[in-house]
Amino acid sequence: MGLTKQYLRYTASALFGVIASQKGNIVYVALRGEKGRYVAVPACEHVFIWDTRKGEKVLILQGLKQEVTSLCPSPDGLHLAVGYEDGSIRVFSLLSGEGNVTFNGHKAAVMTLQYDHLGGRLVSGSKDTDVIVWDVINESGLYRLRGHKDAVTQALFLREKNLLVTSGKDTLVKWWDLDTQHCFKTLVGHRTEVWGLTFVSQEKRLITGAADSELRVWNITYIQEQATDPNEPESKKSKGSPAKAEQTSEVDETSDLDETPEERLLRCNKAGSIMREGRDRVVTLATDRTGRILACHGTDSVLEVFCVLTEDEICKKMEKKMRKAKKKTKQKSEEEEEEPEGSVEMSLQEEIQRVTSIKASAKIKSFDLILSPKGELKATLLLQNNTIESYILTPSAQVPQVVRASKITIGGHRSDVRTLAFSSDNIAILSAAAESVKIWNRSTLQCIRTMACEYALCSLFVPGDRQVIIGTKTGKLQLYDLASGSLLETLAAHDGALWSISLSPDQRGFVTGGADKCVKFWEFELVKDENGTQKRLSMKQTRILQLDEDVLCVRYSPNQKLLAISLLDCTVKIFYTDTLKFFLSLYGHKLPVLCMDISYDGALIATGSADRNVKIWGLDFGDCHRSLFAHDDSVMTLQFVHKSHLFFTAGKDHKIKQWDADKFEHIQTLEGHHQEVWCLALSPSGDYIVSSSHDKSLRLWERTREPLILEEEREMQREAEYEESVAKEDQPVVAGETQGETGLAGKKTIETVKAAERIMEAIELYREETAKLKEHQAICKAAGKEVPLPVNPILQAYGNISPSVYVLEVFKKVKSRIHFGRITSNQLLVTVIENLKKTTISKVSEVRNVLGFNMAGLQFLRREIEAKDEVTFFADATDRFEEKRRKRKKKEKLVLAMV
Repeated sequence: MGLTKQYLRYTASALFGVIASQKGNIVYVALRGEKGRYVAVPACEHVFIWDTRKGEKVLILQGLKQEVTSLCPSPDGLHLAVGYEDGSIRVFSLLSGEGNVTFNGHKAAVMTLQYDHLGGRLVSGSKDTDVIVWDVINESGLYRLRGHKDAVTQALFLREKNLLVTSGKDTLVKWWDLDTQHCFKTLVGHRTEVWGLTFVSQEKRLITGAADSELRVWNITYIQEQATDPNEPESKKSKGSPAKAEQTSEVDETSDLDETPEERLLRCNKAGSIMREGRDRVVTLATDRTGRILACHGTDSVLEVFCVLTEDEICKKMEKKMRKAKKKTKQKSEEEEEEPEGSVEMSLQEEIQRVTSIKASAKIKSFDLILSPKGELKATLLLQNNTIESYILTPSAQVPQVVRASKITIGGHRSDVRTLAFSSDNIAILSAAAESVKIWNRSTLQCIRTMACEYALCSLFVPGDRQVIIGTKTGKLQLYDLASGSLLETLAAHDGALWSISLSPDQRGFVTGGADKCVKFWEFELVKDENGTQKRLSMKQTRILQLDEDVLCVRYSPNQKLLAISLLDCTVKIFYTDTLKFFLSLYGHKLPVLCMDISYDGALIATGSADRNVKIWGLDFGDCHRSLFAHDDSVMTLQFVHKSHLFFTAGKDHKIKQWDADKFEHIQTLEGHHQEVWCLALSPSGDYIVSSSHDKSLRLWERTREPLILEEEREMQREAEYEESVAKEDQPVVAGETQGETGLAGKKTIETVKAAERIMEAIELYREETAKLKEHQAICKAAGKEVPLPVNPILQAYGNISPSVYVLEVFKKVKSRIHFGRITSNQLLVTVIENLKKTTISKVSEVRNVLGFNMAGLQFLRREIEAKDEVTFFADATDRFEEKRRKRKKKEKLVLAMV
């Protein structure tokens, strides 16, 4: 039997370069006893807690694989609910940073999360159109509410009523009675998707935001309140009615559409509209915790802030308007009729006043507000360009001044990283994007240099690691000094984009290729600086190779004899470096070759193309050894591991893969990125990989000492595929369940399947052991003596427990689920539940009595100890007093003697 090739596993080491992801929302969290200082943001699959005052990351809530899509802090500030792309929800403790509670019920991404005012229930809305209410205390699902035809965008509990209101992309706003778990009212007054809703004026008004520039305001009248208060004045009922006639007609139209036979709980009529400055759709609509400040934003960079007047402020304004109206009528002549007082009313724009607009530095993705007791409003914004900004203003001021309090930017790039490079000592990492070049310390993952640049496409460390060279989209070469962080020189190298750069093996120069169909050769040289006193590094062009197509990638062979050039015509041309004569043409790709690399011994060249294939060629004759279907989308980058024939590829399918160029085998897949992977770089030692993606993240992968066996890897991959297929099966949670308006709040996952299998196995073991016990008793009776009973090894492993106790242990290890209703509605289990109830009450009473007795004893002992301590204290105090008196008398005697 031949020896198998040894491979070492690469594992994810760190995530950096991302300040906040765009899919989720930003929220204020209470940490270390402070409010309004710390914010929680999604960061790919993790949640980062940032200190906005210091700009530091203080806590990381570790996720698993799926991207974070929604965040919601609990009312007590101790927990944070996190929704994920796969529909799961985890509740983290902000004290320990651990997520102990997991809910699985949705089949698609969680769009919204909201706690009730006590924090005992959590509602979630998803892209799968379902709304689920969860019991946070029992860690189980209560029920599933169906009714929306498209993704659910917002869900809110009412504080005083057991009601729920939800909005969706199906243009509907639905009201749910949680006592009966059904939808009793649907608002159909929207023409486009409803992207957000919120309550103001103590839940007497509902504001919705859709895909237009209009914020619709709805008056909510609770039927029970109206029945108990029939003498409500007409002026108060008419308060908040629209000022324009066209708004009134729209109210009548929507109310006709909205009439339903069930209006036993509330009425919801349109009161009017507030026009936004933005003309696009509402992205986020929310209020602060008090409901006093309302804010919204669209797809632009402006946050519009409104102030909702309280009832006292409205009454004062009404009185002021009445006085003005009376004064006006007195000034009129006696011939004119007086205007009646009842006609004075408040317009909607006067009740919900525009405060100001906050202009951010980039497009806003999410925001959160907090109003301090002093009346100062803090707004934190999550921006599209990987930035967090915080603003402060005073809404009650005559002219509110918006002040930017902080900005978190240093931890990442504003745009996607397009090029990466390692220093020769494996310590520093270079990343460059459209606006800046950053140098990172690999061990601490801290950014140590940030330098402004043009749109970067390729880069390298100059030998010695003191300078870096950047190739830009405009065809320029930019030389930076790392010690000072300054730009030393800029050269116009190409007329089009400079796509690729390759350092020569003798480290005396490099070669570049661009969209102007040229390959240019450069050498390093020392020139005098501007002062003429010192010499600095520079670059000079030595040769040009003109080609027929755009150059996409260039690579030197390790011995510097050959130069490989990838062209836009889907071929790779090989030239001799010294004479620039043509040597080989590698053709076979159906789309252009985007990346390539040559092995350390110069025997192989691997090419990756937009046709999703990787081809391995021999450099001696140019023959294709093997063509591999590598990725599900374009192969963006490829690089060999130093001193081996192993290489890594990365593609737009979010994956990084390792391959063996000798055996043509796929070794390992590194999964972690949530968007297209643009580039990767291997350290010279081969121990580290850094990769960048469209999700704004940089990921560090480390080679471990753990051996990787291909057969086991394939088996693990098959198991993962099976688990994923089980989770995607579209089956009801309980067989025979119909798709009604309500349902059970759960879904079939691999955990539920395994739990069901364990329960079935335990019940089967119980039956077998019970049958064996009966058979054993019959044998003993026939034999007239006791015969030893063979012990089941499973029961023996649990400490020789009985089969019934084993079944109980298995049930205890299964997480609490959502089938309590099925148990209580089963007639056969009523007696069991009654017995369980009696036993539970008696046992709890016994435990309570024991605890009460122990508490009484401890309190008695405490009193005894305190009494003894008091006696000792007074005795000590008496002794000290006597001592002081003796000293004073002694001192007086000495004074008298001296006199």
